[in-house]
Order: sequence, then C-alpha cells, then structure tokens
Amino acid sequence: MIEINNESGVAVDEAALAGLGRFVLDAMGIDPLAELSVVLLDTEAMTALHVQWMDLPGPTDVMAFPMDAEEGPDRFEGSHPGAEAGEPQALLGDVVLCPEVAQEQAKSAGHSLESELHLLCTHGILHLLGYDHGEPDEEREMFELQADLLRDWVAQTGRAPIRTPRAGTGGGVRDGARHT
Repeated sequence: MIEINNESGVAVDEAALAGLGRFVLDAMGIDPLAELSVVLLDTEAMTALHVQWMDLPGPTDVMAFPMDAEEGPDRFEGSHPGAEAGEPQALLGDVVLCPEVAQEQAKSAGHSLESELHLLCTHGILHLLGYDHGEPDEEREMFELQADLLRDWVAQTGRAPIRTPRAGTGGGVRDGARHT
C-alpha cells in the first residue's frame, strides 16, 4: 500500500506519485503488500526535519525515514523475487518531499516539477531499500539504478523526460544526453 499525504500547499498529481511508487517497488521485487508513505511538506516543515535529523540548516528536497533499522540493499531480502513464501511483509517507511525546493531544482534541471518529484521520490525509495551514495561505487550503483527505473517509468507511462543526476557529480550535473 502506498499512502500520499500532501501537507505542502502545492498541488501535485498524488495518483501519479502513488503509481510511481508502486512501479519502483514492483521493479525492485518488493512485495505488493509492503507499505510506503510519501509525505509532501512545505519549506518550513522540511527545514525543521532537516535540522532535527541531519543537523543541517535550511530545507532539503527529499528525506527518507526507514522503519527497519537494518541497512543495505539486502535489508528486504524476504520481499525480493525468490523469497520464501509466507515471510512477513515489509513496512518500508516514509519518503518526505518538499515541492518548493523541488520546483527550484526542476527549473535548473530543465524539466517539470512533476519530473523532479518523480526523481526525488524514486531516490527516497531507493534509500528506504538500503541504497546510499556516500561512496563513489555506491553513488554509481544508486544513480544508475535510479536512472534505469525512471527511464522505464517514462517509457511505460509516456510522461515527460526526467533529467537524472550523473554519478560522480554529487547530484549536481544532470544527464542531458540520456533523458530517462
């Protein structure tokens, strides 16, 4: 189940975000009964979370709050293809997005707010699944997977292209040659 809670005051296509979430979880082999929450907050609320949890000033674009203390891509082994039948379903956690920050990033990236929110939501889900980008090899793996998922999402839904961050740039350079 995917729950969308928009507290941001910005109109977004909540059904599309839920559809994207389902698409990403399905592509990753996560059990359809796994629960995911996507929360959209205004700048003030996102700033408070960013300060509280990351001890960093100002708002950020996306934060992920996993419900499971385990980390790494194998933390949902029982939910991936080939898992034993009857294993417990996963409560993934929360992806928190800030549309106001995403809007600024969308302008810089040269795509729509919806495209940026889809990128950020996918990024947050991958964090919930244990992916990270703190080390160069982790960043390459995560950003390539993110780009592949978004390219497949765009192909399946006919949505506008999403310019994904290039690995090795700290997310600062978007891929203009290969639109996903």
